[in-house]
Amino acid sequence: MNQPLWSPSPARIAATRMDAFRRQVNQRHGLDLADYPALHAWSVANREAFWQAIVEFFDIRFSSAPQAVLEEGPAMPSAHWFPGATLNFAEHLLRRRDDHPALIAIAEDGGREQLTYAELAFQVAGLQRSLQAAGVGVGDRVAAFMPNTWQTVVGMLAATSLGATWSSCSPDFGTQGVIDRFGQIEPRVLIAAAGYRYAGKVLDLTTKLNEILERMPSLEQLVVVPFARPEATPGDFTTHAKVTLWRDFYTPGGEPAFTQVPFDQPLYILYSSGTTGVPKCIVHGVGGTLLQHVKEHGLHTDLRTDDTLFYYTTCGWMMWNWLVSGLALGATLVLFDGSPFHPGAERLIDLIDAEGISIFGTSAKYLAALEKAGEKPGQSHQLTRLKALLSTGSPLSHESFEYVYRDIKADLCLSSISGGTDIVSCFALGNPVLPVWRGELQCKGLGMDVQVWNEDGKPVVGEKGELVCARHFPSMPVCFWNDPEGAKFKAAYFETFPGVWAHGDYAEETLRGGLVIHGRSDAVLNPGGVRIGTAEIYRQVEKVEEVLESIAIGQDWDSDVRVVLFVRLREGVVLDEALQTRIRQVIRANATPRHVPARIIAVTDIPRTISGKIVELAVRNVVHGKPVKNTDALANPQALELFRDLPELQS
Repeated sequence: MNQPLWSPSPARIAATRMDAFRRQVNQRHGLDLADYPALHAWSVANREAFWQAIVEFFDIRFSSAPQAVLEEGPAMPSAHWFPGATLNFAEHLLRRRDDHPALIAIAEDGGREQLTYAELAFQVAGLQRSLQAAGVGVGDRVAAFMPNTWQTVVGMLAATSLGATWSSCSPDFGTQGVIDRFGQIEPRVLIAAAGYRYAGKVLDLTTKLNEILERMPSLEQLVVVPFARPEATPGDFTTHAKVTLWRDFYTPGGEPAFTQVPFDQPLYILYSSGTTGVPKCIVHGVGGTLLQHVKEHGLHTDLRTDDTLFYYTTCGWMMWNWLVSGLALGATLVLFDGSPFHPGAERLIDLIDAEGISIFGTSAKYLAALEKAGEKPGQSHQLTRLKALLSTGSPLSHESFEYVYRDIKADLCLSSISGGTDIVSCFALGNPVLPVWRGELQCKGLGMDVQVWNEDGKPVVGEKGELVCARHFPSMPVCFWNDPEGAKFKAAYFETFPGVWAHGDYAEETLRGGLVIHGRSDAVLNPGGVRIGTAEIYRQVEKVEEVLESIAIGQDWDSDVRVVLFVRLREGVVLDEALQTRIRQVIRANATPRHVPARIIAVTDIPRTISGKIVELAVRNVVHGKPVKNTDALANPQALELFRDLPELQS
């Protein structure tokens, strides 16, 4: 295909913050950077000048000036960004103090609550005082076991305003999954919901929360939000910690104060998926997170003060942390808690019109499911303000790219983005000044020396290989929790290519400078010694109308590996020989004979993490009779049993 699916007009390009930033860099440094590729090349070659330009462009305020922008050794990880600088994260998210809407929280049952920027600061000030009275200070951990509500955002801002470190899990995590996470970081305060809603049901969290509390000896204060359970009382919860209802814990009012902390002070603790062992506790710093997020929101997403930003996420996924940073740009955030398909497939699309959402974020899985449900939002809805659609979680198929432009909206920037929990941001993402090509992430992020390397550690273009970032970047984790020598941290990212960040994605850089993600490196199939990304198979299988979703693994067989494909079919559809043949034909015709599965097996469910990612490694372990650790990291752990001892895999 020689034509992009969408191209911005010259007028639209000129009006973007990305173009304004390019012009400012040219003026400030006496340059003549003509386009994005030139700007990106400059940002990587001149990282100190680039990140200082981000500080100035977005008016990042240091209370103590840095001695330098970057001090680094010859190999990763050895960087110290903005040494000597102090700042406060919450202060930057609360700079706006007027009556413009900051948060609009929508519950699954239709409930709607709104906080202006002035009201948000009012709430944060009150909660801050009570957290401080409870002993919370710099470096203490405040954790949340909460749905995606305004209270969760207020909790994060109040904690980080004091220099404390924030960590959250969503209420759909299993008991052990929460203990595996919070048990490691030993929070001083826990903010927890008494219940939540999903798919038309009210789920009482009392029993689960009491099981968790038994295993949290460090806890001093439990703050209970009676979300979905207004009848909850402190007496429902058994713990040695003090228990207070949210409404009794603090009184809104006053002005928040902001404790100034070093640039690399721990801000967030996020967690690896934990399906292959106890989750790694990934610590992200204040300054690096802030700089990376304002860059991605302001430049790559073109988020402005009059925009309304939505991302479908829970508080247990890093996209929640990414979403809330939209406050630093003065935008309105829409929070939604509940099922995206309740009561119908149009639930979130209705929100676009109802709230005037201009930037809509979701997962590749959601877009595929929307198309399978026969939804055509471009015909059924206005979508007047919608200017960008973001997708992440897994590679977005070619068909989903086409679906968006055919059945949602022809004039918008579709940004498939990729990065992750490890960097609380993106390596490759959208760009309002570039065209959108089917199947491609538009560009590498500014300041990120993203490359694709072959097994010899050489950069390649037009070939598949390992996604690396060859130079330091500010949102690299500060450390892993309880990893004093840094051994786990170095093993996670720097062993594949010593001294260089290897992200664990199997990717390809295109001649246009875009990226294609072919799946996780550890899930790559290797039949006959040929490496195949699982996304290459899924892309073809999604074309088959009868198939709702699929998962592919490599099964050890006859001293080699054979490809096994599991499919979840539409209700009433049977996986007969004719359908198997058609699936194989589609894969063979559009990929290669190597991609064609040796076995195709129908299953009624496919296991996923809480954030919606399918877990190829866990399925592969079950098929090979190996244990799967920490199934509480899965949204539907019972689905793994569907893959155990299958007779179809014995011949």
